Amino acid sequence: MITHRPRRNRKSEAIRNLIQENHVTVNDFIFPLFLIDGKNKKSEVKSMPGIFRLSPDLMLKEIEQCLKLGITTFDVFPSLTDKYKDKFATESTNKNGLYLKTLAQIKKKFPEACIMTDVAMDPYSSDGHDGLVEDGKIVNDKTLDILAKMAIAQADCGIDIIGPSDMMDGRVGFIRDALDDAGHQEVSIMSYTAKYASAFYGPFRDALDSAPKFGDKKTYQMNPANSKEALIEAQLDLEEGADFLMVKPALSYLDIIKDLNTNFDLPIAAYNVSGEYAMVKAAAAKGWIDGDRVRDEILLSMKRAGASIILTYFAKEWALKYKK
Repeated sequence: MITHRPRRNRKSEAIRNLIQENHVTVNDFIFPLFLIDGKNKKSEVKSMPGIFRLSPDLMLKEIEQCLKLGITTFDVFPSLTDKYKDKFATESTNKNGLYLKTLAQIKKKFPEACIMTDVAMDPYSSDGHDGLVEDGKIVNDKTLDILAKMAIAQADCGIDIIGPSDMMDGRVGFIRDALDDAGHQEVSIMSYTAKYASAFYGPFRDALDSAPKFGDKKTYQMNPANSKEALIEAQLDLEEGADFLMVKPALSYLDIIKDLNTNFDLPIAAYNVSGEYAMVKAAAAKGWIDGDRVRDEILLSMKRAGASIILTYFAKEWALKYKK
């Protein structure tokens, strides 16, 4: 005789819904947005169907639409032409430049929106690296001062969350001290804690034209083979004052999300990166998979692994589908 029959709890949708352990909601999402200069400009990222680079006026409209769908948090990335890039990423602190002016406009028009920003040199660097380059090497400690000034300039615009994505040693504590000294104690830090040297970033770099001009990023981003290293990075970020810990990419690193969630009490964010998005879109376009179902399964897997926050390019289409 069979005593235990787990299938009894799967026999109807009503019962399956009653016992479902994890759920994805619109409140989980941070929606990444790509900013370009100009007016009334909308340029699709070819490797990311449905995702666009937007001029400031259209970005304001996009955020307004998303707020109506229940998406409240946005991560804004600047796409700059080479004339604004130099060795020291000086454009990153230009208050009259595209990025900082637009951030201020967003917060003025939508004070209720939570705005996250990216702190790294690569969008502004003529070398395309996240840190300062000297003699062909990425210099850690000299980079920290540049990142801190960048973070303060962004905080001055009223943004809510700083996202250091550079993977320099000690940058969370350095930025935290700089923000506090500048009177920005209320600005949060979502550290890119476990950012791996991944092949999944290609479409993002296309979107921003931010690929390194030489070499790769393996001397500062993590080795995909390593998991214990993520625990070391997370402990350091915790001690240095991070408010959130992020894992990037997400889909191939669900074990890392699980490890961080198990070992740390800070909220864990998963970055469902551009390559993960592009794979689903490409396969769905060929008719090889059901794109909507695969999207939902991927997002749910991140919640199941322990992420309480998901940065995803699927945010708007998910919200449109499940809008109540």
